[in-house]
Amino acid sequence: MTKKMNIGIVVSEFNYDITQMMLERAKEHASFLGAEVGEIVHVPGVFDMPLAIKRLLKRDDIDGVVTLGAVIQGETKHDETVMSHAARKITDLALDFDKPVSLGITGPGMSRMQAQKRIERAKNAVESVVKLYQKTTDTDKNK
Repeated sequence: MTKKMNIGIVVSEFNYDITQMMLERAKEHASFLGAEVGEIVHVPGVFDMPLAIKRLLKRDDIDGVVTLGAVIQGETKHDETVMSHAARKITDLALDFDKPVSLGITGPGMSRMQAQKRIERAKNAVESVVKLYQKTTDTDKNK
């Protein structure tokens, strides 16, 4: 009997109207793919995600983490800074813990309308974590 994959989801509360729809799509797609959502952690913003991701990755019952957020362009280049630092740290955490972590964060440089059109990308983030987990698990079995 194969163990069901158990994922954590870290979702930004900033741009809540968009990220909550992303969360719903992610949960539906995880179920469709046969993965369990073991924990959902809400954080204030994308920049705040790394600590929550790290805590999930430390858990033995979490096989991978999906990140969800929308970084919308403002009057300054703050969106680029937030996204750049978050993406780098998310990558580092995946490598440090040897577990898949997806970048399901849209932006930077997008308008609110563009963010709304990209809500479905949450499904891609789930699919990425599930596929990478399956690939790495298969690779480990063949050693």
